[in-house]
Amino acid sequence: MGSLRLGLAQLNVTVGDLEGNLRAIVDCNKRARAEEVDLLVFPELTLTGYPPEDLLLQPHFVQANLDHLKKLIPQTKGITVVVGFVDRDHDLYNAAAVLSEGKWVGTYRKAMLPNYGVFDECRYFKPGREFPIFTDGTVRLGVTICEDIWHPIGPVQIEALQGQADLIVNLSASPFHTGRGAEREAMPSTRARDYEVILAFCNLVGGQDELVFDGLSGIWNASGKLVARARSFEEDLLIAEVDVSQAVRRRLQEPRWRFAHLSEPLSKVPTPEMLLPRSLLKTKKSPAPKPRTEPIPPTLEAAYRALVKGTHDYVRKNRFKQVVLGLSGGIDSALVACIAVDALGTKDVIGVFMSSQFSSQASHEDAQKLAEALNIRLLELPIDGIFNSSLQTLAVAFNKKATDKTEENLQARIRGTLLMALSNKFGWLVLVTGNKSEFGVGYATLYGDMAGGLAVLKDVPKTLVYELARWRNAKDPVIPARVFKKHPTAELRHCQRDEDDLPAPYRMLDPILKAYIEEDCSVEEIVERGFPKEIVQRVASLVNLSEYKRRQAPIGIKISPRAFGKDRRFPITLHLTAETDEP
Repeated sequence: MGSLRLGLAQLNVTVGDLEGNLRAIVDCNKRARAEEVDLLVFPELTLTGYPPEDLLLQPHFVQANLDHLKKLIPQTKGITVVVGFVDRDHDLYNAAAVLSEGKWVGTYRKAMLPNYGVFDECRYFKPGREFPIFTDGTVRLGVTICEDIWHPIGPVQIEALQGQADLIVNLSASPFHTGRGAEREAMPSTRARDYEVILAFCNLVGGQDELVFDGLSGIWNASGKLVARARSFEEDLLIAEVDVSQAVRRRLQEPRWRFAHLSEPLSKVPTPEMLLPRSLLKTKKSPAPKPRTEPIPPTLEAAYRALVKGTHDYVRKNRFKQVVLGLSGGIDSALVACIAVDALGTKDVIGVFMSSQFSSQASHEDAQKLAEALNIRLLELPIDGIFNSSLQTLAVAFNKKATDKTEENLQARIRGTLLMALSNKFGWLVLVTGNKSEFGVGYATLYGDMAGGLAVLKDVPKTLVYELARWRNAKDPVIPARVFKKHPTAELRHCQRDEDDLPAPYRMLDPILKAYIEEDCSVEEIVERGFPKEIVQRVASLVNLSEYKRRQAPIGIKISPRAFGKDRRFPITLHLTAETDEP
């Protein structure tokens, strides 16, 4: 037994684009064959894109996915390919096809279907119940899909112990959130070491609506040691020589493997053998590629790059050429402008400063300086004329009622209307600049500053906005220093500060929101962490009352373990216990 040249094809595909996705698969397959790759692995549902959602309820789409898979089969002369697709046999399966020498050798169907967070796989798929082992007579190959590998007692255990696999590949579509890279690093290492099997993890990369896949595909030997790792947030073809005999030697040297037993129910799970028509250990003409281990980016860099990748792919995959956003002179719009420029380039980002009688000269100057530093076009559209005209129109209906939030929200809605008019006229996508703290407590105006197509910072709390902006400015100081120092304000009335309207300063509000939204803590549990009860009750109440706003908000890029949207599904109409009632 010798070395196997393994390729992991970390692709950025588009949901529904069967033709384009197949073309990307074929192109990567050609590159791999030129590099004399023996086994080429693609991510989960590469052919359809992930997640295909209710496209799976359309029989013609499922059939088209099968038809496109068959077009790939003739391209597998001289190579073995494992690719994700949707299988159908009285029901639907999240599956992986094993193709070799122009033949469809067999299929693995995902056994562990995630149905939490952003995942709804039980809505569409039936779990697989067989764990085939693909062998050329020497190497024994097991196949798993994403969630399968996260369960210590499950497919990896079955294929390693009962199926005696030497190598297990995992086709994955694992979305990014902060800290996820480290989690994914530890888990395959543990599985490989526990079951003394070589493990390869091939992840998607790129943005799909609110999700961003960060890649970082990797290979671990039977001791759990990392052999190679692909790039983060970029397409990559990771090729490495894998010493299959290392798994065999490891098992001989570690007698504990001999005494590992499957539980009684798992020992009866079928692990049929399927014969590969070509050896996975062909002699190579070219030298073995030098192993490379790309770095896992630090937390702030990873979050920023996820926002850039998510913005780029949402804009481009939805065929927008340019974006527009309101530049207020504040930190949120400054960060969104930086992300947009890094994602799309300076020519495709347009800023708009919409001044009113409440706008400060400093805000105007900071918006101008930012636009100049980023080299983006800046439009200036004053709103006082429209605002005063609107007040005159409403005067009779308002019947001399005192000025309140109505007039403030009217300004926000005028600005939203102007941005949407520009979008309508020029085909620009409007980027919303609100952050997670504001969306959390409803400190945003429906059809005003919430109007747009993509809320870039929807999952970024205000305190993290500052951290990311400082990180970006450390590389290129485009955001004026004054923006970091001045108090956050919407400038909708004289001498306004955000924190005068919020239940707590952002440094207190954000950890309360994190505990309530991401950790599902009760009011009492949050109070026990040292926060004032009245403030916690107020925050919880505002979060619950603001669900109707969030339901109408644009989607935003997920970077936390629990984002608004698919991650957190709460009813709009609800009456909770007195715990969240304000005193």
